[in-house]
Amino acid sequence: MQSKDASRRAVQRVTINDLADALGLAKGTVSRALNGYPDIAEATRTRVTRTAERMGYRPLAQAQAIRTGRVRSLGLILNTGNADLHRPFLTDFLDGISRAASEESWTLTVSTATGVEDEVASMGRLIDERKADGFILPRAMWNDPRVDLCKARGVPFILYGRSGDPTDCAWFDISGEDAMRQAVLRLAGFGHRRIGFINGSRDYTYAHLRHDGFLAGMAEAGVSVDPQTMAEGVLDIAAGEAAGRRILAAGVAPTAVVCALDLAALGLYRAARGMGRQVGHDLAVIAYDGLPEAAQATPPLTTFSVDNRMAGQRLAKLLIARIRGTDPAHLRELAPARLIARRSDIIEDPEPANESRMRLKD
Repeated sequence: MQSKDASRRAVQRVTINDLADALGLAKGTVSRALNGYPDIAEATRTRVTRTAERMGYRPLAQAQAIRTGRVRSLGLILNTGNADLHRPFLTDFLDGISRAASEESWTLTVSTATGVEDEVASMGRLIDERKADGFILPRAMWNDPRVDLCKARGVPFILYGRSGDPTDCAWFDISGEDAMRQAVLRLAGFGHRRIGFINGSRDYTYAHLRHDGFLAGMAEAGVSVDPQTMAEGVLDIAAGEAAGRRILAAGVAPTAVVCALDLAALGLYRAARGMGRQVGHDLAVIAYDGLPEAAQATPPLTTFSVDNRMAGQRLAKLLIARIRGTDPAHLRELAPARLIARRSDIIEDPEPANESRMRLKD
């Protein structure tokens, strides 16, 4: 039977002094290792962290906040003013952030807002109330007031995306511009010479980048750009349908369309049906996002997929590094999107497709 003294020791909280004694290190070294200070060698930090986990060490959050000035919390404001902006990636994204934060014994503070102004105001409140040490900023904007706030208040941040002005910005992003370039080259390789483009809103940086990627692909393929077969500001299915009708009614209608968003492509499907065109038969479509709905479309939509769980993990780890003092210029990562090849960009009836290609090359 366990003695009272043994029972008391069993429930006694492990302190930083216990850790220091077990490791044979100074208390200050252990503290700085646990808090990620850059003057501590990575091998020492790993050793301290693993020993802390083995011994069940848990710092008192309030005492730690007083000592370090940090609450060990990452801030995230979700703009719910347009639900479609976050719906494609939210669950996996939050899971990735939460897991990575938990691995470092950090937490995630989430709030919601109904517009950009409200988003900035919510961030200001979290800063004033010291509820977050830094912020993850999803859906990076070309001119981003959230970035302006963080810079003005001296608060660390990381963008999911890029900014029109990269000064003092850390980011993790997916190379949407390269995906658009690959989409054009894929379609040109199938023989298409009239390729349209439906883009998102230029308020967001991705739209600028994907537009540039589309143009780069057209130039590389030697295909001329027709402004009548291009549209911008498309963020949902309804807008995609309207843009699709305009593009397909152009004087020389495209035989293929690249869409910066899956939602725009799904709207284009509707427009095509209403105008007697058939995706995968006389109209090829490639999009970007990897939405579940894309796989259920008729025909299934060829799209570029993004690993948002991985993105959330990287953003959390990079933000923690930024909070700990790493230069933002050293915290910039770009990952590729993955092509999911389905049926929407393959012309199923070879004879009309070949005839069309011959006419296009004449």
